[in-house]
Amino acid sequence: MAGIRMENQIYEVGIYCRLSKDDGTDNESASIATQKSIITDYVKKQGWHLAKTYVDDGYSGTNFQRPSFQNMIKDIENGLINCVITKDLSRLGRNYLDCGLYLEVFFPENNVRYIAVNDGVDTLNKSAMDITPFRNILNEMYSADVSVKIKSAYRARFQQGKFMGTYAPYGYIKDPADHNHLLIDDKVAHVVREIFDLALAGNGIAKIRKHINKQHVLRPAAYAAEQGAAGYERYFEGNEENRYIWSENSVRGILRSPIYAGNLAGYKRIAANMKSKKRPSKLPEEWEVIPNTHEGIVTQEEFDTVQRLMTSRRREQNAGGFENIFSGVIKCADCG
Repeated sequence: MAGIRMENQIYEVGIYCRLSKDDGTDNESASIATQKSIITDYVKKQGWHLAKTYVDDGYSGTNFQRPSFQNMIKDIENGLINCVITKDLSRLGRNYLDCGLYLEVFFPENNVRYIAVNDGVDTLNKSAMDITPFRNILNEMYSADVSVKIKSAYRARFQQGKFMGTYAPYGYIKDPADHNHLLIDDKVAHVVREIFDLALAGNGIAKIRKHINKQHVLRPAAYAAEQGAAGYERYFEGNEENRYIWSENSVRGILRSPIYAGNLAGYKRIAANMKSKKRPSKLPEEWEVIPNTHEGIVTQEEFDTVQRLMTSRRREQNAGGFENIFSGVIKCADCG
């Protein structure tokens, strides 16, 4: 292969380890520690120099936008390493198109030798490389099979009325006795109740938002962060007042969610397949809903009334036969 250096070279080696939920939690043979041990021993036996170790723990092989993997790619481009070694080919990735791109284009163009120790893959060995594309396809088929099984298990639990989210939605907490069941959070349920009351009185989302903001109530993300949920604090760094500024999307999300009438809602956004990162939103009436899974903050009748009021305000796209150039730029200060 063009660009690959001779076998007797002393390589600057980058070892790459990856583990995801797809590999199972009890599979010691795939653990990060085991991968490191196998590859490090291999490098020592070859007499090469171990330049750097890259680890992505908890990242799927179908996605190549992994932090350590991308750092490795940058180091290759900067000439810091000229050999990449993994325990097996599936550690590099389980997407046969992207794997092929790295093995057949990127690595050769950058004079990088690639070795998968357990699979006998070596870019200097042409006969071994002839079978590699088929290994990549099998690795992707494995991921596809795991994906189907996970989705099937998730759907079964969803249809049983079990809440599967990491954190409870605003206005609820997880039942300490059953984390798949929701209980009303008395600390903020009154805020949800007031939002629905304002909507039932004929107020639009913009007016409801202004009313809630005047009361200096923690917005849902800030309240979640206060309760210990991870990943929300970055929204408020350097702007403490932002914790109390509700967005129209927050208000709309509450008014549209069947959760508040005691129903479980899911499958609001579905990717076309496991490779696609695009998850187009469905209209609320297209969501899958399991009724009466927990106590509602509002009644079903009240929730249905609010949905009719909101749907009646929904404008058809390009209703006038043309696209308004100010759409999404200018809005009414009163109704939004």
